[in-house]
Amino acid sequence: MRRVLTVNLDTGWQLHPQVALRPEPFGALLYHFGTRKLSFLKNVTIVGIVKSLADHPDARSAIRAAGIEDARIDIYARALATLAESKMIVPAAAASAA
Repeated sequence: MRRVLTVNLDTGWQLHPQVALRPEPFGALLYHFGTRKLSFLKNVTIVGIVKSLADHPDARSAIRAAGIEDARIDIYARALATLAESKMIVPAAAASAA
């Protein structure tokens, strides 16, 4: 059975302090210097959302600011959940405590 990943869209998120985001023609690369994991973002919309997370009070606001309508928020929520599971993004409070 496949596990469903979730992320709380009503809290603030940001890139982990040890993650570097490098723009690429296809989207972006994320590299976590602590875990040495590499992630590929193959959608420029999710790249914009990830880059803007720290500028919004919560993930839902960042998604909406990217012009995503409510019916499609789940697609981006799953992408953010995957990034959270791999520690590429962390809750804003956790990042400031690190």
